[in-house]
Amino acid sequence: MTEPARILVVGGGYVGMYTALRLQRQLRAELRSGAAEIVVVTPEPYMTYQPFLPEAAAGSISPRHVVVPLRRVLDRCRILIGEVRSVDHARRTATLSTLATDEEGTGPVEFAYDELVIAPGSVSRTLPVPGLAEHGIGFKTVEEAIGLRNHVIEQMDIASSTRDPAIRDAALTFVFVGGGYAGVEALAELEDMARYTARYYHNIKPADLRWVLVEAADRILPEVGGTMGRYAVRELRARNVDVRLGTRLDSCEDRVAVLSDGTRLPTRTVVWTAGVRPAPLLAATDLPLDARG
Repeated sequence: MTEPARILVVGGGYVGMYTALRLQRQLRAELRSGAAEIVVVTPEPYMTYQPFLPEAAAGSISPRHVVVPLRRVLDRCRILIGEVRSVDHARRTATLSTLATDEEGTGPVEFAYDELVIAPGSVSRTLPVPGLAEHGIGFKTVEEAIGLRNHVIEQMDIASSTRDPAIRDAALTFVFVGGGYAGVEALAELEDMARYTARYYHNIKPADLRWVLVEAADRILPEVGGTMGRYAVRELRARNVDVRLGTRLDSCEDRVAVLSDGTRLPTRTVVWTAGVRPAPLLAATDLPLDARG
């Protein structure tokens, strides 16, 4: 019996899911007859639509509207929950680990394919900032978005109940590092949510909350041009957001964010949205790469 032609899709994000969906439609007859097989390897059984994460964090939309179950959409594809560790395209093989191999303790296995779609996405670009690994909060998954919302409300609970003014001030100070889409939208949505939530606390006013946006460049939102970036800065400052341009986060140890201009901000919240980098998997392949991966 002839083996089906196997198409391996690495990654179940936006690109991976829609590529597999298009292939599923175009190869309907081949999939039905068994002449072809589409295998999607992804760490999660759903696709996350990341532009909606700020709204989900603020509670403007339900988290279930941010994700798409892959098995429901890719019903003719085989979904493997796991990670591809390396790719040897010359041999048409990938090394991967799945939930099953982890449970069995067998270690990564080789997986042969005929055609490859590699779309592992990106990961947060972290810098060697002291304290960042321990205290920084990411904003790239729906779990991180909902966790951040709960964290903000928890800080308001702490501030409401403590008698220590230093603890209160630190709890009500929120530092966001990165002035791209993710950082600006996340800060704006959560500031709006916290301002609304403050009405339910007898001893917290919106003016008590301090929001700080730290951006190393001289402008924010470079994707939309200088005019819109300057407009966004004006609007944020009108909402009492402290926008620090040309400033870096030097450290965030011991619950103190230290900025490159010398400012020390006692805080329990440092959200890191300072860009992304290619998935590490790409370095473990024999595929041609450029400066961006």
